[in-house]
Amino acid sequence: MAARIIYSTGIGSLCPNCRRPVRECVCAKGAPGTVKPAAVRVAREIKGRAGKAVTTVTGLSMSLPELETLCAKFKKRCGSGGTVRDGVIEIQGDHRGVIVAELIKQGWPTKRSGG
Repeated sequence: MAARIIYSTGIGSLCPNCRRPVRECVCAKGAPGTVKPAAVRVAREIKGRAGKAVTTVTGLSMSLPELETLCAKFKKRCGSGGTVRDGVIEIQGDHRGVIVAELIKQGWPTKRSGG
């Protein structure tokens, strides 16, 4: 059974995989400190939009041109308008199911959130 560190001030940062100090990490070469990417959140919002539903996609670690290209794909697939605002893709209407399916097909870990 591996010893589990409860609290320590002298070790520094720990590898999230093997839970050892980064300098003593036993993970595969090039993998120390790697963590699986956080899930992309697909939510429906109506607050501040005069009661109109908008599907938002957050958590994508892409550049602005890549986000705009992905937004264009979503708009075409959903048959509605949309935009990229502050790194968040917004698609007009409630299209969570379609967008989640598209993101999963592209290999993104995706979670549906919101009401």
